[in-house]
Amino acid sequence: MVKKLSKIAAKKAASPAGLLDSQLASSVKDSAQQIWLAGMGAFAKAQAEGGKVFEALVKEGVSLQRKTQAVAEEKLGDVTGKMSSMASEVTSKAGASWDKLENIFEERTAKALGKLGVPTAKDVAELQRRVEELSAAVAKLSRTTAKTPATKTAPAKAPAKKAAAKAPAKKVAAKRATRKTASTGAAASAA
Repeated sequence: MVKKLSKIAAKKAASPAGLLDSQLASSVKDSAQQIWLAGMGAFAKAQAEGGKVFEALVKEGVSLQRKTQAVAEEKLGDVTGKMSSMASEVTSKAGASWDKLENIFEERTAKALGKLGVPTAKDVAELQRRVEELSAAVAKLSRTTAKTPATKTAPAKAPAKKAAAKAPAKKVAAKRATRKTASTGAAASAA
């Protein structure tokens, strides 16, 4: 069989088409070999410079991240400012509504208390002012009576004390007289 294959290979080598096929096959084989070697060289170069490329990519990533963070913070600041202004506006509107509601409640409560005859804070304050004025007037009068001579104040107080002392004595005497009369009347009617 080897002899047959050698004869076939010799015939093909002798023919011009067979020569072209073997040159083409050789050319393809050489090209494939070169492509393989180029791939191996690229792989080796990537391994050697891979760390440098990786570091360069990390630096570019950090730079890009800083830029995006700066833009994001700026946008966040704008949004925060807008939200703060909206929140303060809503708060002021709510406060105004609350104050209005509070005033309505106070007016209605005051009206109901007025119908019931309950004095208001203003009425109580007026009474307190009047009591303070009267207290001041009483204090002034007591100071003026204390400055007057003792002879005038002593007789005025003494008759009041004597009258107060006489009043219970008069009542006791009247009760005794009533009892005596009652007992004599009972004795007279029994006789």
